[in-house]
Order: sequence, then C-alpha cells, then structure tokens
Amino acid sequence: MAKHAPRKPLKIGGVTVEPGERATIDFPIPRLYTHSELDMPVHVIHARHDGPRLFVTAALHGDELNGVEIIRRLLRSPVLRKLRGTLIAIPIVNVHGCIQRSRYLPDGRDLNRAFPGSHTGSLAARLAYLLMSQILVGCDFGVDLHTGSRHRANLPQIRACMDDARTLQLARIFGVPVIIDANLRDGSLRQAVWEQGTPVLIYEAGEALRFDELAVRGGLNGVTAVMAEIGMLPPTSKKKRPVVEPMLARSTSWLRAPASGILRAIAALGAKVKKGETLGFVGDPFGENEAAVIAPADGVIIGRTNLPLVYEGEALFHQARFAKDAPVEEAVEAFQAELDPELVDKSEPSIT
Repeated sequence: MAKHAPRKPLKIGGVTVEPGERATIDFPIPRLYTHSELDMPVHVIHARHDGPRLFVTAALHGDELNGVEIIRRLLRSPVLRKLRGTLIAIPIVNVHGCIQRSRYLPDGRDLNRAFPGSHTGSLAARLAYLLMSQILVGCDFGVDLHTGSRHRANLPQIRACMDDARTLQLARIFGVPVIIDANLRDGSLRQAVWEQGTPVLIYEAGEALRFDELAVRGGLNGVTAVMAEIGMLPPTSKKKRPVVEPMLARSTSWLRAPASGILRAIAALGAKVKKGETLGFVGDPFGENEAAVIAPADGVIIGRTNLPLVYEGEALFHQARFAKDAPVEEAVEAFQAELDPELVDKSEPSIT
C-alpha cells in the first residue's frame, strides 16, 4: 500500500499550527484611542488528514451575534475529532463594532463594503486587508454568518450566487427553508473571496443584538452539513437528521410604510401570504387614521421589522416570491420541527 506524505504544518499570523493541533491566534488590529491594545481572535483547527480549508466568519457587522454562538458550539462539538482538512473560525470579525454594540466601525463605515481592503486605507480597509491577506487566503470554501439589522428579524435563509452549480448544491445541503439568489455586492467579503475562486454561503437568521435558539441551531446544523458534504466530516446520517428541502426565491422586495405611525403587524415571520392580503396596519396613536400594508404578490415573509414605531417609507416586511405552488410553508414547518427543543440533543442547553 502506498504511503501518503505527511501533512504540512499551517503557518498563519506568524504562528505554526502542526497537523492534529488547534490554536487561537490573536491578530493585532488598530488599538482603541485610549491606547488599549485590541486583537481579532482566530481559531484554527489543522487536522492530521488532508482535506479542504473552510473559513467560518461571524459579526462582520459588530451587532450580529447569532454567528458568535454558532461558532462557539461548533468549536465545542465532538464531531470535530473526526475533522479532515483545516477549519478557520472567526467569531468576531468587527471587534470595534462589537465593543460598541454597533453594526458599523467607530467612523461609521460598513466593514462589509470595504473589501478587499488596503493596508494604507481607512480602518475598515485595513481590517479587510488583514482578513484577506493573512487569514482567508488559500481557503476552499466559506460560510459567513449574519442576522437581520437592529429591530429587524430574518427567517433562516441562505444567500449566494446560484449560477454556480457547486454553490447551489452547498446551499441546498445547508438545510434552511429559503435560498435567495443574491448578486455580489461591491466591497463585500463575499465578492472579494469569490474573485479569488472561493465559493461562499451567507447565512441570515434572527435579529441583531439578540440570540435566537432556532437560528443558532439551524446555523450549526447547516455548517456541519456543509463540512460533511465537502469531505471535512463523516457523512451525515439521514436517519439522524432529516433534510429540509429548501425553496429557491425568484425575487425579493421590501414592503414599506405607507405613512408614519404605529405599526400593528399581522403577518408573522415565515408566513405564506397571498396577493392583496393585509400584512398589518399603520395608524396614529388614537386609532383614527389607519393605512393597510398590502402584499403586492404571493410569497413568504422572510424578514420583518419588530419595532412598532415607523416613518413613512420605512421597510416593514421583506417578501420573497417563489415559483407557483412551491411548498414553502411546508419547508418552513419542516425546519422548525427539525429543531424543536423537545426533539433535539439536550447536551447544549437552549438559550431563552
């Protein structure tokens, strides 16, 4: 039997990680104006056996926290004892924003519009450059974990370029109810690594500054399912984990407030709605004047505001449209049933 050459160590951030080892590497980033030093922690697991190199990132927007918990549970999972290849996990990319409980960096810039970055540019550009040049280089696949913005919740969904057959396959394997064919955005992490040949899935679920147990469990299951699909983990048993058949959205649009006032939302996240259906009402505090929010087409609510106080033109409901008779409602129900706290492993207590 032919012998395989031993796996080479991985050098990252000036640290050498030997095959079979795991390490947390603190990458120095621009310090606070108080002179306090600041690091971006990166956890690396370099398995003994060859395999793909996957990155998993979270809190690219500093207030999007579900991904932080997903990565924590992933790194504690016993299944990683069977890992092949290399896992690079970054639970908090935007450390500055996370400290301030903000989506943005201290100068108001969106880090996810600064890629591929520059070592002489703005704070956002420098952080993006660090990530691209020292951490994510050489990765074969990526999963970037997000939530809705502040006061807005997203139904668990995958956003990616579906023209690529491999990306579409991984999106389906992730096992969430909805897949959205999303164009690349200039300056985004997804665009930057895509141009280097690295397929990326964007997982969106839950709301900023909040933990959502369903979103966390769905994200953890999805990441491990992708890892199994690309050969980093043993194949997932279908008996152990039923597969949710996701629906591919043809288009999405935001329904906006017809007037300023108090929103009484009727349509829930994940609800299937018909054209002409009333999703909520916006009225004054006295209830004397009300304007209905009407669905312009058949679809499913994949995002919605949780804040009743709205201004005219403000985004209220995010609606996705699907092929006629697509069983989206069934996909949402199957996803929720799969992650029912009464049916899943109790080794990790639920967050309430």
